[in-house]
Amino acid sequence: MTDFYELTPDQQVECYQQLAELVLPEWGLGAATLSMIKMRENAVFKVELEDRGKQILRIHRAGYHSDNALRSELQWIRALAEYGVETPEVIPTVDGDLFVAPDSKLAGKPRQIDMFTWVDGEQLGSIEEGLEGDLATQQGNFRTIGALSAKVHNQATTWQVPTGYLRHAWDVDGLTGEQPFWGRFWELEALTETQRELMLKSRKRIRKDLIAFGKTSQNYSMIHADMVPENVLVDGSHIRLIDFDDAGYGWHLFEMATSLYFSSAEVELDKLMQPYIEGYRSERELSDEDLAMLPLFMLARATTYLGWSHTRRETETARELTPVVVEMACATADEYLST
Repeated sequence: MTDFYELTPDQQVECYQQLAELVLPEWGLGAATLSMIKMRENAVFKVELEDRGKQILRIHRAGYHSDNALRSELQWIRALAEYGVETPEVIPTVDGDLFVAPDSKLAGKPRQIDMFTWVDGEQLGSIEEGLEGDLATQQGNFRTIGALSAKVHNQATTWQVPTGYLRHAWDVDGLTGEQPFWGRFWELEALTETQRELMLKSRKRIRKDLIAFGKTSQNYSMIHADMVPENVLVDGSHIRLIDFDDAGYGWHLFEMATSLYFSSAEVELDKLMQPYIEGYRSERELSDEDLAMLPLFMLARATTYLGWSHTRRETETARELTPVVVEMACATADEYLST
């Protein structure tokens, strides 16, 4: 069989669709109309049923999470919903399982697959289309994201984690260790020797400064870790958070850096950061002393995207984004290391 990632995008979509059709009976579903919504890390389909409306089916990237880690992700989504953070509802299979993992190689390797209720709403932006609206609209959106981040952190810092709960960590080792969670970013083939040396210096500096900053119950907990505009859906007064694939333990400032990093390439950082801070502080305390450390977390976030490109180089998305992430990371590193 041809390697899955050597197939054309259209061929990959067809493989994913066949896999989706294969598992529909696990949820007691028969014939349905399947429409691809997104194909990046995961393949996400809209499932349209004549008598049961719309649902979301997600086919996971192979090997990204263990079964226990995925089960823990779904547990946290439910816990956030109970707390008052609107999220998609997880739909169990007819056997009560939160996901299935069929022994099928239709998509190269076996994949975990789960199902959610359909979520109405408009994205606040996307990688492909950029930020929505004029500057005033964008600032309002980031005020919304800031407040939502704070609510998530309020829940996470007071939540009694279930026995057996397992998620990765965006901590010192997860960001700068020998095997960072998203990969050894300094080994990205696209880096020149000068850029590689810059990333090695950045790794040492980030590690030193993160250790000095430290972890406390006020600045570190479970975080969404991908609270970018496209993962926040607004439908009237309803604001819903989606895509918890990268959720794990991490610093709250890393959450903030994630929200701002790519958007700051379109709009001057301060013009988005200030409304984000206002929104965040409307729900949760954030000291000026902690806020002063944001440049550290912007650099840490920058390096993760290099690791992402390095470990996903077989994907079309990584190939397209690599020049962008290299340029942005090097500029971020130059600025931080000069201080």
